[in-house]
Amino acid sequence: MSPVNILVVDDKEENIIALEALIKRDDIRIFSTTSPNEALKIAWDNSISIALIDVQMPEMDGFELASMLKSNPRTKDILIIFVTAISKETKYAVKGFDAGAVDYLYKPLDPYITSAKVDAFIRLSRSQIEIREKNQELENYALIVKNAADIICTLDAKTLRILSINQAVEKILHYNHDDLHRKSIINLAVAEDQLAFKAKLEELIADNLSFIVFEFRLEAFDKQQIWVECRASSRNGVVFLNIRDISANKSYLAELIKSKELAEYGKRVKETFLANMSHELRTPINGIIGLTGLLKDTELDNQQQYMINLLNTSSQSLLGVVNDILDISKIEAGKFSILRTNINLYDVVNAVHGLLKFKADEKNLELILKIGDNVPKGILADSLRINQILMNLLTNAIKFTERGYVKLSVTVEKELEDKVMLKFSVEDTGIGIPAHRLNKIFDSFEQAEADTTSKYGGTGLGLTIVKNLIELKGGKLTVSSQIGTGSIFSFTNWFTLTDVPQKNINKTQVKFLPHFNNVKVLVAEDNIVNQFLIAKVLKEWNVATVVVDSGKKVIEMLKLHDFDLILMDTHMPEMDGYHATKIIRLEFDEPKRSIPIISLSASSTAYEQQQAIAIGMNDVLSKPFQPQVLHQKIEALLKTEVLKN
Repeated sequence: MSPVNILVVDDKEENIIALEALIKRDDIRIFSTTSPNEALKIAWDNSISIALIDVQMPEMDGFELASMLKSNPRTKDILIIFVTAISKETKYAVKGFDAGAVDYLYKPLDPYITSAKVDAFIRLSRSQIEIREKNQELENYALIVKNAADIICTLDAKTLRILSINQAVEKILHYNHDDLHRKSIINLAVAEDQLAFKAKLEELIADNLSFIVFEFRLEAFDKQQIWVECRASSRNGVVFLNIRDISANKSYLAELIKSKELAEYGKRVKETFLANMSHELRTPINGIIGLTGLLKDTELDNQQQYMINLLNTSSQSLLGVVNDILDISKIEAGKFSILRTNINLYDVVNAVHGLLKFKADEKNLELILKIGDNVPKGILADSLRINQILMNLLTNAIKFTERGYVKLSVTVEKELEDKVMLKFSVEDTGIGIPAHRLNKIFDSFEQAEADTTSKYGGTGLGLTIVKNLIELKGGKLTVSSQIGTGSIFSFTNWFTLTDVPQKNINKTQVKFLPHFNNVKVLVAEDNIVNQFLIAKVLKEWNVATVVVDSGKKVIEMLKLHDFDLILMDTHMPEMDGYHATKIIRLEFDEPKRSIPIISLSASSTAYEQQQAIAIGMNDVLSKPFQPQVLHQKIEALLKTEVLKN
C-alpha cells in the first residue's frame, strides 16, 4: 500500500516539529515547509492528499494558500485542514470552508483529536484515490474497447448471446454491430467449427477457468471465412471475448517467429562473442604488457633488451587490432560516444607525428608535418578520437608507401567569431587506390585489392573506424587517389575555440611511485598471469596482498579478515565480480559494507563500466592498465576513506 502524502505548512519550525510528532506513522509521507510559496511547489511536484495549513503566516495567509491550491486542477483535490489559534467564531470557519478547507484543528492541539481527525481524512483520502483510479481505469478501458482493432464483446454465460460488441466487427466481419445485439455468437462461426467453438466456451464456464485461448474460423457477412484467435474469460455470469483476425498472419506466422528467434539469437551470440572476446583477448594482453614492463626493469643484456622491446611492440600491435574490432562493433551498435574537452591541437598533432616518425624512418620515408599559421591551438574536441583518426590515416599512408613522403597538414577553411572549420589532410606517394574501389575501402574488412591483406597485412577496419569517427563528430571525409601516384585523405569539421589548456607536469617517475603504509588489499582475479602481475606491482608499493580467484572466495575472505580495498575482476568463475560486490554492499555490516572496490575488467565497453559503478563499485580500471593509473586510483580512494573517518 502506497503511503499517503501529507503537506504541513507553518511559518514556525517548532510548530511543524510538534505537528509531525503527533501525526507521524508508517503509512504516510510528510512534506513540510515554513514558506507558502515553497508549499505550492511541493504540492505541484508531489501527489499531496492532505494539507495541514497554518492560517496566520506573514508571506501569504492560509486562506490565500488554500484558494490557490483549489484553483489549480493539479492540486484541487487536496483535503485542506486549517491549523489555527485564532477565534473559533463562525465567520472564520465560514471563510476557511469557502477557501476550500474540510476541517479545522485549533491550537493548542489536542493529541487525540488531531490523531483521530488525521486518521479519518487519511481513510477518506485513500477512498478518493481508489475511486479516481477506478474511474480512470474504466475510462481507459472504454476508450480501448471502442477503438480496438480486435472484436471485443460480452456474452450471457447461459445463452451465449451477445450483450455488447464493439465496432471492430463491422471492419472484420462486415456486420452492423447494433444488429448483432442478443444474437448467438455461435452462429457467427463457420458450420464446421460451431460445435468446437461452443464446447470451448462451455468448458470455460463449467470448469470455472479464468482464461482460455483458441483458434477457429468465423464467417463474414459476405460468406468469407476468417481465421481468428479468441481469448476468453468468464466472471459473474458474463463471458468476455477478444477476437483477433489472424488470417493474414497464419500462413507465415511460424516462419516469422522462427526468423525473429534466429535474428535475436544471432544478435545475442554476437554481443556475447564480442564481450567474451574483449575479456579473453585483453586479459592475456594485459599480462604480456605488464610482464614486459616488469622485465624491462630487471638486469638485461642488449640482446634481451632488444627482444623485450620487440615483445612490447608486438603486444601493443595486437592490442591495437583488438581495440579496432571492439571499436567498430561499438560504432555499429550505436554505443560509441564522443567526449569533447579543451585541448591543445598542436600537442595532439605533434604527438602523432612524433609517434609515427620512427616508422617512416624505418622505410626511409619523409614524414612531413605542416600546420597553417592561422590554425588555433585551443579548441573543444575529443583528443583521443582525433589522435585515433590521424594515427589510422598516417599508419595507412606509411604502410602503402614504399618511397617518397607522407605529409600531414592542418589548415583553416573557414572562420567565425568563436568557431573555426579545420581541414586535416594526409597525403602520400604510395601505391594509390583504383577508382572502382574508392567507395569500398570504407567498408568493414575491405581493402583496395584482394591481395592487399596478404602483402601489407591489417584487418581492413582502420578506414571504417576513421569514417565513422569523423561522421560521429559531425565532419566530412573525402579521398582522391591515382594508381602509382598516391592518395590524399582529408576531413573537415567545425571546432569551437577555447583557451589553451595548461600542461600537467608530473615529475614523479613511474617506477618510483610512493609506498603505501599499513595497507591491505584483497585481489580477486582468476587469470594466473594477472594474479602474479598485480601482486608484484602491489608488493613494490609495500601493499599487503591476498589473492583469490572467484567472487565466492572474496565473500569468504572478507568475512574472516579486514582489508582496506578490493581489486575486483568482473568476469570470474563460480561468482562474478558484480554479484560479489552486490552481496558486500547489501549484506555486510559497516565498515566492510563500504570498503572501496575497484573494478578490474578486460572489457572496454561503456555498458560494463557503467554497470560496475551502478552495482556499487567505486572506480573502474580497464585492462591493460598502467601501474601509475592504478596507484592514483588506490591513493584517491584511500584518502577519501581517511577523510570520511
